[in-house]
Amino acid sequence: MLVAAAVCPCPPLLVPDVAAGAAPELDAARTACADALGVLAPSRPDLLVVIGPAGPAGHGTHPEGAVGDFREFGVGLEVRLGRDRGTPAGRPLPPSLAVGAWLLARTGWTGAPVEGLGVEETLETARCTETGRELAGRADRVALLVMGDGSACRTLKAPGYLDERAAAFDAEAARALGAADPEALTALDASLAYALKAAGRAPWQVLAGAADGAGPAGRLLYEDAPYGVGYLVAAWS
Repeated sequence: MLVAAAVCPCPPLLVPDVAAGAAPELDAARTACADALGVLAPSRPDLLVVIGPAGPAGHGTHPEGAVGDFREFGVGLEVRLGRDRGTPAGRPLPPSLAVGAWLLARTGWTGAPVEGLGVEETLETARCTETGRELAGRADRVALLVMGDGSACRTLKAPGYLDERAAAFDAEAARALGAADPEALTALDASLAYALKAAGRAPWQVLAGAADGAGPAGRLLYEDAPYGVGYLVAAWS
């Protein structure tokens, strides 16, 4: 059963080594992420699953001890998912899970075993929610760290250029995450999300499936669009 969830954006720029001189611009987002992760340990989970968008090479499960890095972003920094098992386990983490692993390490996670799940951006809604229900049934007490960005079309200089639909999409996602509303998350339009480059849609809908029947309370901790990308942080407990 789902007992807690932290929802964070997943730009590699959250990692100060990657952001370099621009690091202070996301200080508020980093603080909000740390606050969101603060609900996980007190929930005493038996299992923590880090979920994030991933391409074909990174989708699927990643065991504890899997390693990711930020070399493609010009930084020779490695991160490990959960506890150090002595040798790297499994495939390299996709960037979203590498950022999640960095957040866990930054907050000093020493709790339950950790696993990763990379979710393809195009995964249909029904499969997302089914996956979430399966995750929630993995243990008596399951917590999730859900990584994913909103639209990438909020400004002219955004990665996806300006799309007038982007602000409303992000606002509805923010409302649903802040209210811990699984039905509203499930109702997010997958085709529109893909057009707006909102990579968080699939992970959020996995969360919606996991929360089915759990009745958590939600708090929206951060909502902004630096660099024209919607970044949302929420805590469910």
